[in-house]
Amino acid sequence: MATQPHHKLNDGSTIPSLGFGVWQVPDDGAAAAVGKALAVGYRHVDTAAIYGNERGVGEALANAGLARDAFYLTTKVWNEAQGYDKTRRAFDESLSRLKLDHVDLYLIHWPSPHRGLYVETWKALVELKKEGRAKAIGVSNFQPDHLNRILDATGTKPVLNQIELHPRFQQKKLRAVHAELGIATEAWSPLGQGKILEDPVLVELARKHGCKPAQLILAWHLAVGNIVIPKSVTPERIVENFAVFDIKLGEDDLAAIAKLDDPAGRIGPDPDKASF
Repeated sequence: MATQPHHKLNDGSTIPSLGFGVWQVPDDGAAAAVGKALAVGYRHVDTAAIYGNERGVGEALANAGLARDAFYLTTKVWNEAQGYDKTRRAFDESLSRLKLDHVDLYLIHWPSPHRGLYVETWKALVELKKEGRAKAIGVSNFQPDHLNRILDATGTKPVLNQIELHPRFQQKKLRAVHAELGIATEAWSPLGQGKILEDPVLVELARKHGCKPAQLILAWHLAVGNIVIPKSVTPERIVENFAVFDIKLGEDDLAAIAKLDDPAGRIGPDPDKASF
């Protein structure tokens, strides 16, 4: 079996390239789902305050029998908690629910530009990193102008930007900005919320490589350099989603998937237009 890959971030830290997402996993089901993922071999768990399942995630981590430095935990500050002081309070509340003394990565969940607070929120994250309570800091759903604004205000780069990204919405321009700035790309809804699993190109490529379409897509993310956080509460799929490290895609495979990109392929909200 191939070794689980890690991605080096711009602050010198590393993150497992394949993580376990828990969006829409209820709190009373999070402990079981995360516990299964950890038993399979995942060492990177991605949650958020708005998901309402930090307690369940924390329970799973506490019961896993792992040393603290053996797993990587990400959580996020929600839009309504933006602003310097409110962000710091929200961070403390997340730590309490998780029953941890630090997180490995703390993200601004959305820029929520209509609030005009993401720069002050970023300044709070910079301080949390200096205090060592957030080992790394980043953002989610930020567009180039949002990234440039926090960089101009603080001089501190996010280690990554977590964005909607899947074969039908490949975000090539934003990924190019990330590459120029030295910011890693992390994909949410990496499987297109299941809407692309029956795409004939992906089905045929999966058949060629002897794997499931979901596994093929995850292998594609890893091949193009994305960090990826698939979610599932089904034990069999949790296992399948982790069994992708031996799938090696060729240049022809990558070219075929590149052609699936669609400017209208976005499934989630547009960060510039979202009003929440």
